[in-house]
Amino acid sequence: MDDILTVTLNPTVDLSTSVAHVVPGDKLRCAAPVTDPGGGGINVARAIRLLGGESRALVALGGHNGDKLRALLEREGIRLIPLQAPGETRLSLAVTDAGTGEQYRFVLPGPEWNAAGLKAILAAITTSVPENGYVVLSGSVPRGVPDDIACCIGSKLAKRGARLIVDTSGPALIRLAEGTDAPPFLLRMDRSEAQALAGRTLETRAESATFAAGLVERGIATVVAVARGSDGSVLAAEGLRLHAATPPVPVRSKVGAGDSFLGAFALSLARGEDLETALRWGTAAASAAVMTDATALCTREDTEALLARCMVTAIAAA
Repeated sequence: MDDILTVTLNPTVDLSTSVAHVVPGDKLRCAAPVTDPGGGGINVARAIRLLGGESRALVALGGHNGDKLRALLEREGIRLIPLQAPGETRLSLAVTDAGTGEQYRFVLPGPEWNAAGLKAILAAITTSVPENGYVVLSGSVPRGVPDDIACCIGSKLAKRGARLIVDTSGPALIRLAEGTDAPPFLLRMDRSEAQALAGRTLETRAESATFAAGLVERGIATVVAVARGSDGSVLAAEGLRLHAATPPVPVRSKVGAGDSFLGAFALSLARGEDLETALRWGTAAASAAVMTDATALCTREDTEALLARCMVTAIAAA
């Protein structure tokens, strides 16, 4: 199996709890909290491990929260490559209103980086990158890190034959969509992010596939995947447009669905499977993730059980 390195520059210690009702002003007596390691790349590494694979996780850690996060990761058996962050690792809080089932998420800011920190990030990735393997950059970009961080990482990886998988948002996604000399192998986004880039609604699978194929044709990425929520995901590559259907499942929490998709997708590729198979695994893992509570990710049992129900069909070019 090819090596997988995940990169998390803005991790969190995730706290999740519930209350009878969320109302303003009153002291809300919460249930016992659950503490999990959080952040895009971390969750991708956790999902890979839950699905029976292995990866290494490069994570920026700082302060007491960083120590807590490191202990959580080591407890789960994640192969950690720590990178010193310039300040305290951030916290996030997810509170579920037991009466309505709605979840409220509060994310605190993380430390701010500078030019020296950026050099340290690129040096750490260059040192850790697997030859001809996969590097997964997932999650938000920390304050102070330039929006073109994915482009910078892609340039470093091109010399090692490693393939970059990116799932980011905001200005970093916009910058990546402008093009780079070293485009990622895979660019993943959700429907709202795709619509923001496209400047229009993407109501149908065909519209999402056409948008994704347009990014591929422009050289933005070799493969583009767009999540469509309960309607599954579409994928485009040269000469290929696919849709994977999401089977009906009980939804308990949508947190971690995208990271579970990415972990399963990367693991499938690392095992030498084709894009269609990777898309099926990713969709099954995302579906399994929404069946779990709070910040929990997919389970191997549910993912494997759902795999056969994630039907993949070709989408005709417009």
